[in-house]
Amino acid sequence: MPVKNIKQRKEQIRNISKKYRLNMDSLQKASLDRLLQEKFINSEFFENSRVILAFVSKGIEVSTELIIKTALEKGKKLALPRCKENNQMDFYLVTDISQLEIGSYGLMEPNTDKCEMLSDFSDSVCLVPGLAFDREGYRIGFGKGYYDRFLLNFSGLTVGMCYNKCIENDLPRGYYDRPVDILITEKYKIDTRPNC
Repeated sequence: MPVKNIKQRKEQIRNISKKYRLNMDSLQKASLDRLLQEKFINSEFFENSRVILAFVSKGIEVSTELIIKTALEKGKKLALPRCKENNQMDFYLVTDISQLEIGSYGLMEPNTDKCEMLSDFSDSVCLVPGLAFDREGYRIGFGKGYYDRFLLNFSGLTVGMCYNKCIENDLPRGYYDRPVDILITEKYKIDTRPNC
């Protein structure tokens, strides 16, 4: 249910999720990351997609390494984000990891001199990062709003991957928050779209 003053509550949940992730055993994290990625890769939406919009994971995020590698191996069009000013981002087609460079916030991003900007998002699946999700697909990210802005005009399928311990019953949400269509945890996969 939308509420007006949600920043403080979102920050509390963000901090709880970060703490859980920072304290995870590295072997447990690696095992869960592999399981979540395999669920993504073995899905019908991955198989049927023309373009995969992913991101290069870092630190406490669920790893995306296997998804990126598999998308490239299967000949999918793979697009990764590059952050711009005003908390906006563009996606660029990447055919090899060597086309990445360190960009905003120390993240690996496409080198714009080596990669073509993606403008056609038809038949695409967007993997959306998040620190916490609820069972309706709403999420709490790192607080910069890049994906919230991008998803306002994105009509493809959106997917979130999250550790089950970081799933909340009901997250606070604002006017611009958009739920993901599919939520994957190590325990289940939920289609949050109406009538699904």
